[in-house]
Amino acid sequence: MMKRLLALAAAAVAAGGALGPAAGAQERRGAAAATAAQAGGVTLVRNATILTVTRGTLANADLLVRGGKIAAVGPNLAAPAGARVVDATGKFVLPGIIDAHSHSMMDGSVNECTQSVTSMTRTQDVLNPSDVDLYRELAGGVTTLLLLHGSCNAIGGQSTTVKIKWGHPASAFLFPGAPPGIKFALGENPKRTNFPGPPQGPALRYPRTRMGVEEVIRDAFTRARDYRAGWAEYRERARSNRNLVEPRRDLQLEPLVEILEGRRFVHAHCYRADEILMLINLADEFGFKVRTFQHVLEGYKVASDIARHGAGASTFADFWGYKVEAYDAIPYNAAVMTRKGVNVSINSDSDERARRLNIDAAKMMKYGGLTEEEALKLITWNPAWQLGIQERVGSIEVGKDADFAIWTAHPLSVYARVEQTYVDGEPLFDRAADLARRGQLEQERRQLEQAEANRAPAQGGTPPRPPAAIRRAYNHADDLHDEGDEQR
Repeated sequence: MMKRLLALAAAAVAAGGALGPAAGAQERRGAAAATAAQAGGVTLVRNATILTVTRGTLANADLLVRGGKIAAVGPNLAAPAGARVVDATGKFVLPGIIDAHSHSMMDGSVNECTQSVTSMTRTQDVLNPSDVDLYRELAGGVTTLLLLHGSCNAIGGQSTTVKIKWGHPASAFLFPGAPPGIKFALGENPKRTNFPGPPQGPALRYPRTRMGVEEVIRDAFTRARDYRAGWAEYRERARSNRNLVEPRRDLQLEPLVEILEGRRFVHAHCYRADEILMLINLADEFGFKVRTFQHVLEGYKVASDIARHGAGASTFADFWGYKVEAYDAIPYNAAVMTRKGVNVSINSDSDERARRLNIDAAKMMKYGGLTEEEALKLITWNPAWQLGIQERVGSIEVGKDADFAIWTAHPLSVYARVEQTYVDGEPLFDRAADLARRGQLEQERRQLEQAEANRAPAQGGTPPRPPAAIRRAYNHADDLHDEGDEQR
């Protein structure tokens, strides 16, 4: 753990950051308190080109933020006394980018491969708010993520929708009121035939074919339907007989009951047209809706069926050919599905591509001729709808959360970069502040490299113990973690 803490610090220094992990705990708390106070105040962004996404483009307009919400949008807005004023002349304001397929914050805790149905596991239990990728994503204008379980299982773990509240504890990242979701997976990944069995790999597990994947899902929903009926019967009979014993709770089936009742979204990993149609037919059979098909590289082949079902599609701009089931992908996929009436988003599925989603959206104007507004919706309003949070984020409108970024040029330009990113009205990335701190961070890096704990052990010796100050700080943090566990 100590090596990990030191590695994180060194990595953050190398990356740079106004509030990076290399900053001291006291400094981070002070900065977080200052930005929290600002979030409760007023910010006025002046004289920008505002890309509202849903209400057109406003030239030479102002954006007023009060209490973390968008209070007004328009020309010549007055700055209240004490307001933070940002001159955005010649710059562009875009709603915070939303990545509808991310694994950031999860530090390898993505796949629970031991069973075919792991709906009882929850991604929100393994969030790491210190993941430096989060800061880098803010630097790319990203403010909201859908954190998904991996694709090892036909029915995987529960997803988590988060805002990137860098510098805050993990609990502050959870998007309040966001509908819960869950990850499904179809095709090669859940059937595991591309992975070796014993002794080279883990024990073989059912299913091993696409037929088996479908049967696993159907069996799970059959059990969930019976489980739901059993509880309904118990509640009805309990009205007149208080001596009845409750049915046994099943944490695996309860999330599936929520799906049947329309209270949990299904986000399904898929590639091929046949498996997309299979899940649509199965969902129709059990009376639920698939909220998004993820990756969906052959979605263009069955776009009308996806639209008829009412599902969204979250796809890549131009990432394919990495396995056989991705060979039929085309760059026109997003445009074809859009023209057929499907709600389409462009996602990253990558901590690296997440920083460049604006460029991936721009590519869809070349491949398929989407308009500027349609391209911007691929990374803002459309994924907001897919996550069920479109009333809160995804566009610049009065009353919505103040999640936005200020860009030096039009966000669909390869020359554009982010100068500031705000989440709930709080400036969590500032390029100027980042650059100003580079010298200090470089100095901290050199100090860390010279620390005794980071020196190579002598020939034949044992690694040195961390300095006493670091040990005390680590033990204190461990105590605080234990206290937090007790409070939860």
